[in-house]
Amino acid sequence: MKTRRRTKIVATLGPATATYDSIKEIIVSGVNVCRLNFSHGAHEDVIKLINIIRQIDDELDLHTSILGDLQGPKIRVGEVENNGVALKQGDELKITTSPCVGTSEKVYISYQEMPKDVQAGEMVLMDDGKLQFEVVSTNYKDEVTLKVLHGGVLSSKKGVNLPNTKISQPCLTEKDLKDLDFALEHNLDWIGLSFVRSARDIIELKHIISSRNKHSKVIAKIEKPEAVAELDDIIKVTDAVMVARGDLGVEVPMQDVPLIQKNIVEKCRANAKPVIIATQMMESMIENISPTRAEVTDVANAVMDGADAVMLSGETSVGAHPNEVIKAMCKIILKIEDDYADMYGKDILPEKNQDRFITDSICFDACRLSKRVEAKAIVTMTHSGYTAYKISSQRPKANIFVFSGNKRLLSMLSLVWGVETFYYDKMVSTDHTIADIKYLLRKNGHIKTGELIINTASMPIEDKGNTNMLKLSYID
Repeated sequence: MKTRRRTKIVATLGPATATYDSIKEIIVSGVNVCRLNFSHGAHEDVIKLINIIRQIDDELDLHTSILGDLQGPKIRVGEVENNGVALKQGDELKITTSPCVGTSEKVYISYQEMPKDVQAGEMVLMDDGKLQFEVVSTNYKDEVTLKVLHGGVLSSKKGVNLPNTKISQPCLTEKDLKDLDFALEHNLDWIGLSFVRSARDIIELKHIISSRNKHSKVIAKIEKPEAVAELDDIIKVTDAVMVARGDLGVEVPMQDVPLIQKNIVEKCRANAKPVIIATQMMESMIENISPTRAEVTDVANAVMDGADAVMLSGETSVGAHPNEVIKAMCKIILKIEDDYADMYGKDILPEKNQDRFITDSICFDACRLSKRVEAKAIVTMTHSGYTAYKISSQRPKANIFVFSGNKRLLSMLSLVWGVETFYYDKMVSTDHTIADIKYLLRKNGHIKTGELIINTASMPIEDKGNTNMLKLSYID
């Protein structure tokens, strides 16, 4: 049995984690969610990874979640001569939408609408903000003239950010729609939507998913200033949020990112929406065997703030020590969860006169009661997953055990803070089901005789209705 952590780990798969042995190793070490980055890799390679993850889950009786991360409208320069050209401060650079090999005077850009979208005086950033430009002029057709504000070497395929520009490009590109078809065909648990600008982007993606009669949940990646401005509306309609600090740190002033991160975590928890902290968490471990102390503190702060999950990108996809990264991250998480009491017991009062008021009240009281009596676990039966999200959002010290006959929920909930899932489809009566589940938990070493646990359920249980019952009892 894996060491019980509350904060989950998301690991991006890539060349360093593309085999059965390497994926099994990181899952056994503590990975809860495998991220498939559709910016890289052909579908035939991705399906091999999906099959490996599901094979490992079957063998080890685990429920690893799979996240398909759409590339989104990522803007890049094209090929550049000599593996890179030097750009000096004060120089002018032409941007063209007509394909060409880039020089120090002109480069191709993948975004065809850029000349129509930009205005004189707006900023253009390249290579994660290392190169900075100002728009001098545009012909509104196929060419933009930039002035170099901060130069350097520009190499092929580098990303471009337009922090002041209102982009007309749709959130879902043609490539995204093909990747989405693939992700839905293979029933991935989560779909990451890149460069979200408004709640409408999430609504559009959810409509596509429901129209295909699929059940994948949506993660809104916050990496644009427009998304920060529309945060409340985005959180209401999305299923989860990712704080994508890479592009976010380029698009907004870098000093704003820490407060934005904390604000997003707080709002997500208040709305019972899982939140992931991503980008550069353990980046030095792409090459090194141990993290910097700054990285250790970064991960620890995310855990103390109450993030549901912390994410690794290059560290596990192309890094030299993917399994050591997972082990290091587990050590940090477990230390904070053991010793930082302030991260627990975040009460969220139920809102009256709304559809879920009874369920919300049961979840609230279960968490309050678990603290007062020092219950070992809160056990819930759920068909939709709603009670799992609500109980988790209150960050109880008690373990959260979720039983469901809905198999697709089991891996999906692996992203959610503190939740451990079990398949169970023998719901005959409430008393029988609770007794049976208590027996199974004790038999498998999750709880011990004499410990207190709290059960929540719906009555009658066979109707799979809203949670309306709470029971406190000892384990015999």
